[in-house]
Amino acid sequence: MKIFFITLKEFDTLIDRMILALYSENNLGQCTTSVRILFQMNEELPDDLQLSFEEIDDPNEAKSFVKTHESALKYAIREYRERLMLS
Repeated sequence: MKIFFITLKEFDTLIDRMILALYSENNLGQCTTSVRILFQMNEELPDDLQLSFEEIDDPNEAKSFVKTHESALKYAIREYRERLMLS
């Protein structure tokens, strides 16, 4: 179990940078890099909000993976952000 303390401002700064990187890589068509960014974003969430990602063996599946998991991850980020706001 990962225990860490992060302020709302620190979390927003980190996630904003990751989202910018995600959009940049998606726009450049770099889907395998986008997948790595999604994994990193997921790792910043508490264990109870982290998504269970399967490994991707085929780079051709990366675009589909990003489309499938991006909105769920953004929802989890919003949930964690709300927790930080209330603490």
